[in-house]
This record gives sequence, structure tokens and C-alpha cells, in this order.
Amino acid sequence: MIRLDPKQLDDLARRLDALIPESLHSTREEIHKTVRACVESLLQRLDVVTREEFDVQSKLLAKTRERLGELQKRLDALESDQGPEDPVS
Repeated sequence: MIRLDPKQLDDLARRLDALIPESLHSTREEIHKTVRACVESLLQRLDVVTREEFDVQSKLLAKTRERLGELQKRLDALESDQGPEDPVS
């Protein structure tokens, strides 16, 4: 489930709100709510993640790759210590 930053959504809604002509001020709140709901729905369908979540996953991936490299080195060392295997006749 995506967690959206309410401050960013409010900022976007305010910017769009500023574009509404004065003659439509009576429906401004309704337009504001509708636009916000549409943006939230769109972002959820896109299955986007927050920057914080992306950074956490990037760090986790880097650690996993590092650990995999270490394990590969250990495996290579164990295989070289063991020497070539005799083929089964």
C-alpha cells in the first residue's frame, strides 16, 4: 500500500486551486476535493513508492549484493582448496 505525503498533495492541490478562475470560487472546495481524490487514485494505480521507501530498498539491495559477493569468494576459496573432483567412472 502506498503512503502519500499529505503536504505534497496539499501543495499540488493549492497550485491547481490557484488556476481556477474567480467565477468558480463557489465550487472551489468541491473542485479541490475532486482533484485531490483523482491524484491519490492515479498514484495508487501507478503503484509508486515514496522516496524514503525507495532509499531503504536501495540500501538493502546494496547490502545483499555485498553479502552475495562475500559468499561467492568463500565458495570459490572452498572449491579451490578441495581441488579438482575425480570424474565418476
